[in-house]
Amino acid sequence: MIERRKTRRIYVGDVSIGDGAPVRVQSMTKTDTRNVKATVRQIKTLEKAGCEIIRVAVPDEAAAKALGEIKKMIKIPLIADIHFNYKLALEAINQGVDGLRINPGNIGAKWKVREVVNAAKDKRIPIRIGVNAGSLPKDLIEKYGGCTPQAMVEAAERHIEILEELDFHDIKVSLKASDVMKTVEAYRAFSNKYDYPLHVGITETGPVPEGVVKSSIGIGLLLLEGIGDTIRVSLTDSPQVEVNVAYEILRVTGLRQFGVDIISCPTCGRCEVNIKKMVKEVKKALSYIKQPIQVAIMGCSVNGPGEAKEADFGIAGGRRQGIVFAKGKIIKTVKENKLVDTLVEEIRKSIGTMHH
Repeated sequence: MIERRKTRRIYVGDVSIGDGAPVRVQSMTKTDTRNVKATVRQIKTLEKAGCEIIRVAVPDEAAAKALGEIKKMIKIPLIADIHFNYKLALEAINQGVDGLRINPGNIGAKWKVREVVNAAKDKRIPIRIGVNAGSLPKDLIEKYGGCTPQAMVEAAERHIEILEELDFHDIKVSLKASDVMKTVEAYRAFSNKYDYPLHVGITETGPVPEGVVKSSIGIGLLLLEGIGDTIRVSLTDSPQVEVNVAYEILRVTGLRQFGVDIISCPTCGRCEVNIKKMVKEVKKALSYIKQPIQVAIMGCSVNGPGEAKEADFGIAGGRRQGIVFAKGKIIKTVKENKLVDTLVEEIRKSIGTMHH
């Protein structure tokens, strides 16, 4: 069991973050926020995929004015991502968003910051401070001789001090770089000093599979050390893929359990059935299941049931026939072309009686 770092509790809409709440899965839309229809369509797909918090870019006033309409049509909390412009932040709050991502040190004059903070306080909206290694203040880069983890932490501290001075503490922090170890070290250093909840991610990780590997190692390392209250996997791909990978990371680290966990063999020269096809079919047939079950799909009866005896259900293929088993015990021997259907049927039958 991972012992999670103690952080303070905040709420984005009605979603709890920090202080032992489940690690939340967040994503960001890739649509033009001004296009309400397309943005809402994408968010609905993400809700289906299990996304718990969604962030949208707010580059201009038209985008800010679209937020209220978007908010009305979605279920999950909406976060407005704003850079520099305090007026956009005020408009976003006015439109009823559930959170802001804005760095107070970049808004400009004190009075502008105060206006945004007071509006956020009124509506009980948290602010995420998002430090990016790519855009650190010049004086910090000089002080530390580059975009070091220490420079990132100090950049975060500057923004935090501004908010604390205005007696604002509904804060979430992220310290992202595209370099995995730099990111990990920045989060470690920060979480040794502060108890603000942390939003964890690696920026610009690229396409699949490169981005998946980078994100999994960076986010996974931190989660295994108990650091991280929400996560975002940033990929050059659809946001559904981001959410799927995020859930996979949470499942593998044992932080959250849900849905079907498929363990399937890589196949070898002993394999006499089409495992790849079977895995695809089983995954599709069971995609609606939300409770945690483990399903094994094995290529041969040599290792099949033995290696998978912990699995709730499984199949092992043989020559033209195979076995269906549960918890290591064989339930049925069926023809090869009936394996998947029999497995799915057995799982559906028992799901009624399985309450985790």
